[in-house]
Amino acid sequence: MSAKPLLDVTGLTKFYGQRLGCEDVSFDLFEGDVLAVVGESGSGKSTLLGLLAGELEPTAGHIDYRQQNDETVELGSLDEGARRALMRTEWGFVRQDPREGLRMAVTAGGNVGERLMAKGDRHYGQIRQRAGDWLEKVEIEAQRIDETPRSFSGGMRQRLQIARNLVTHPRLVLMDEPTSGLDVSVQARLLDLIRGLVTDLGLAVVIVTHDLAVARILSHRIMVMRRGRVIEQGLTDQVLDDPADAYTQLLVASVLAA
Repeated sequence: MSAKPLLDVTGLTKFYGQRLGCEDVSFDLFEGDVLAVVGESGSGKSTLLGLLAGELEPTAGHIDYRQQNDETVELGSLDEGARRALMRTEWGFVRQDPREGLRMAVTAGGNVGERLMAKGDRHYGQIRQRAGDWLEKVEIEAQRIDETPRSFSGGMRQRLQIARNLVTHPRLVLMDEPTSGLDVSVQARLLDLIRGLVTDLGLAVVIVTHDLAVARILSHRIMVMRRGRVIEQGLTDQVLDDPADAYTQLLVASVLAA
């Protein structure tokens, strides 16, 4: 494992006209590291995720990514094709609404297999076998491989989206509120699944969530945002058990009081 960070974010800033999205966000992310970005609605966490995914252009700052050959590239210097290729192979993005992260008219096997084909796999039988194996990993019966996500429940769609993203063993995964909108029992199973896969594959993850319980279960480090700025960051247990900033104290207290 390299001593250099996988992702080095420096001074990342985004303005929408005069309105602030996020300002001067900086952090490092190493292989196997899970960073939770928390904050209330409007805190800037979704803007930050959009910038990391290359879906938004930063007003200032830069994102450096260490490639598999150990060379570092600034993401803003990549053309659209190179960025898309990166997202299809070395990166994954698990979206809050799985309908945005899946091709709803394509079979479950096809959704997973597309990522393998993007990485160069061409043997149909092997692709189908690996897709079936991954469906079982995320607790979807392999015999449903030829069904489309339209016939799946919300929890199953989210698990399928996870399989689609992780089948290529990406080095970095972005997650946007992956358990939001699911009932409590489905959330718990999904969190257990994500935690196990992240650990087994040694993934680096940036997860955006408003739920401090999700952050505690999944992340090693936590970054608290408010009104577009980072107000506190550190080891997850340390920040949540002994928050230094008054706003973080309020967030933690609101969870304890619920």
